[in-house]
Amino acid sequence: MDAFLELEQRLDRYDAMRYPVQHAVTRFHLGSLLADAGRVKEAIDSLARAVELFDPVALPVEHAKSLNALGAARRLAGELELAGASFERAAQLFAEAGLDPERGAALFNLGLVRRGADVAAAADCFRQAAELLGNAQEAAVLRELGATLLELGEVEEAVAVLERAAAGAEGDPAGYGGALNALGLARLAAGRLDEAAESFRGAIGAHPRSVRPAEFAMAKANLALAQERRGDLAQARLAARQALGVAEPPEPVSEQARAVLTRLGPVTDDLLTTLREEPRASWEPLVREEVVRSADAPAEEQRVDAGTWIGGSSVELAEVWLGALLEQPPAALESLVRAALAALPEFEPEVRQRFRDDVARAGARFHVPQLLRLEETFVRLAAELSVPWS
Repeated sequence: MDAFLELEQRLDRYDAMRYPVQHAVTRFHLGSLLADAGRVKEAIDSLARAVELFDPVALPVEHAKSLNALGAARRLAGELELAGASFERAAQLFAEAGLDPERGAALFNLGLVRRGADVAAAADCFRQAAELLGNAQEAAVLRELGATLLELGEVEEAVAVLERAAAGAEGDPAGYGGALNALGLARLAAGRLDEAAESFRGAIGAHPRSVRPAEFAMAKANLALAQERRGDLAQARLAARQALGVAEPPEPVSEQARAVLTRLGPVTDDLLTTLREEPRASWEPLVREEVVRSADAPAEEQRVDAGTWIGGSSVELAEVWLGALLEQPPAALESLVRAALAALPEFEPEVRQRFRDDVARAGARFHVPQLLRLEETFVRLAAELSVPWS
């Protein structure tokens, strides 16, 4: 049976006048379900009724839990003052009942709504919440506390708090990535540029492009800023372009990445410049990220991108490029190979021959099934495009 229908039937069965507690319990569960479904106005109405029916003297804990849920719904609706009042009263009742974790959760929520109007008060809420909550919950509170301290200009304390947040969130990829991204911003503000870049790289790893693209793009744009300040201009341009390569990145992310490219100029041979500066063991992630970005780009941009692999060809580069291609879905692999073959006639004969030789020698380093797949794809698409290959 549909969960909404079941709860609505239960409301009919437990009249509020005759069965106030059962009706309130049902209202609480229905309101929580409505909030999760995005039906915020209905959630507020249901949870407000639960608050009314749970007697704060006879049932203070149930009353407080309903207040906390009501505050969360009001926060979703943008009713921040009312939400804050709900959280504040809930925290007081939880404290009187000796329920520290519940009080910590209410204080955390109170910090979130106070942050826009009174950053110092929000930081105080987060500090109290961090003392009352443990494990993953504490990590989430510390992440918000660190970001709030950074807003207050308490940079070194923000760094220390966010280091704790990251350490406590290692089992939660999304939380870990969020903590590392915030830590990177704090380290950037402290002028610890190498450590900031390291934090942003960690955030990128925790936010895979295919799983959390917005967070990936944010970390990439922040990495671009850190690298710009370090003087690593080629890597800064690459990171900025990769941030913009995500489908519909958040507008602040786009603005930051575009600003980096405006200051530093467009990407040219930046990948090859970066690879020359990096040890061979570091090539795979750099090439993979460019291949993934290019796979989502328009065909003409893919053709321009292919010039990197052709013009800068070597056996070592071809091996890493082919490895990245093999990680792509079949359609993406074919699209990128087709782009390279289409771009090949634009180069001098000796460059074309070197590229063909490098691809053949690099392909021989793969296991036979992969080698055969690559050979079949290149030969078939070269024939389709009437481009000499073997």
